[in-house]
Amino acid sequence: MSDDNGAKAFPEDAQRRIKVELTRLKQRRDRMAGDFEGDRDTVGDHGDAADAIQRADEVAVIGDRIAELTRLLEGGESASETSGGLPDGCELTLRFSDASDAVRMRVVLIQEETPAGEEGDTLTADSPLGLAMVGHRPGYTVTYMTPQGQQQVELLAIKYPS
Repeated sequence: MSDDNGAKAFPEDAQRRIKVELTRLKQRRDRMAGDFEGDRDTVGDHGDAADAIQRADEVAVIGDRIAELTRLLEGGESASETSGGLPDGCELTLRFSDASDAVRMRVVLIQEETPAGEEGDTLTADSPLGLAMVGHRPGYTVTYMTPQGQQQVELLAIKYPS
């Protein structure tokens, strides 16, 4: 799902430069994600693990930049203009790429706020999934990085706390 309504706020030349950067960043993220697949299949020392963690951090930074540029093109605010995360109590309905059933998850700011027995139904706002959801609307499929590699989830609904 995409619309170009927000992009009209930028001059045509700026839109083109943003789109070029988006393409470049997505290609770089995809190349780096391929490296993660190889990381899971190798046994190595602590140095190898540190390298994998560093690559994961780099991919997360690239993903954040992709999300910010996408928000800008769609007319949203940049991450520097917003609080940067989903609010506490926000409810998301998601469908993960490896499951056919939709799941509802509640956003918490602090992991210790998770009610007993609901650990599987909550996510923290600063988790890879929580950060990936920022700026997206229902109907979007969002890609994010986990220690197990690149994952995809479809955002079906979002309910903000009142």
